[in-house]
Amino acid sequence: MARLTAALLAVGLALMAVAEPQAAQSPRDLKWAQLVPPQAVKKPKELKPFFGQRDDAADTQSLADDAPPPAYIPEGKWMSRARKQRGGPPALVTEFDGQRVRIGGYVVPLDFEATSVTEFLLVPFVGACIHVPPPPANQIIYVKTTEGFKVTDLFDPVYVTGKMEAKIASTGLAEAGYTIDADSVVMRTE
Repeated sequence: MARLTAALLAVGLALMAVAEPQAAQSPRDLKWAQLVPPQAVKKPKELKPFFGQRDDAADTQSLADDAPPPAYIPEGKWMSRARKQRGGPPALVTEFDGQRVRIGGYVVPLDFEATSVTEFLLVPFVGACIHVPPPPANQIIYVKTTEGFKVTDLFDPVYVTGKMEAKIASTGLAEAGYTIDADSVVMRTE
């Protein structure tokens, strides 16, 4: 009888391990640098001195008084135009697709009611996408949470845990290279 009970217990534990929900798995901790593919890291452009002479004919032509005004860009189309100028979609890391991850960053709210946020951009530094040009798409994560979370201050960092996908999400503020369906969003206390 003891052998039968032990065997049933072992079978039950094995079934529980196989049927363990994804939420119970510990998330993989990510750093922002891991979201940038090695080939996407570019050498910084050499800066010209402020009073330096321009050698580029295109630069001097665009500064001419008789140059035509820039072409009108319809509302919402400037991001796709910027993508074309960059040479296509942003370089992303797909190794984390479908994995449960945890990453820290700062919130740029997109959809909220009062102080409860349900959709936001997660960015690596304070103020990204608000008062400065957005970081590259592989440094922005579009986050959606069904329950929402209470924001106390946009300058407070948060940890987001959830399933990640390398999937472009275009928003009114920036183009995000990754998405996370968040299980939890908690204030970071470091």
